[in-house]
Amino acid sequence: MEFGVGSVLEGKVTGITKFGAFVSLPEGKSGLVHISEIAYTYVNDVKDHLQEGQEVKVKVIGVDESGRINLSIKKAQDPPPKPEGGAPRVQQSRPRSGGARPVGFTGARKPAEPTTFEDKLKQFMASSDSKLSEHHMNDRKSSRRGGGGSRRGQ
Repeated sequence: MEFGVGSVLEGKVTGITKFGAFVSLPEGKSGLVHISEIAYTYVNDVKDHLQEGQEVKVKVIGVDESGRINLSIKKAQDPPPKPEGGAPRVQQSRPRSGGARPVGFTGARKPAEPTTFEDKLKQFMASSDSKLSEHHMNDRKSSRRGGGGSRRGQ
């Protein structure tokens, strides 16, 4: 029996490490459930969720070129239901009235993330140009204030 990606199998936890758990599978095979694939919640310690000898249902999420089998316990289950009201919105702080805004603050929501390399490059270049021009403006202001050396002895 080949263990293809997407297969859901029954296995037994044979070892627990700080980064996950090893699970024995049918036909003498074994795989690893990474700590991030144990539960839909944050897992600080694998031993809080699994113990050696425990029977688990796992889903094959990958097989690398060396034949190692990557498993997921959480993907073998239905995801937990989302809360009705959704997560509470965090209100963004407003800029101080009359004060300077933080560098890069536009007051608008972030646009959708670019999808192509060219879009990402354009976004980076625009951001870089904006930051450079702000930096040069600040340099000019500080040199006008007498911060650029004095003419003593002339």
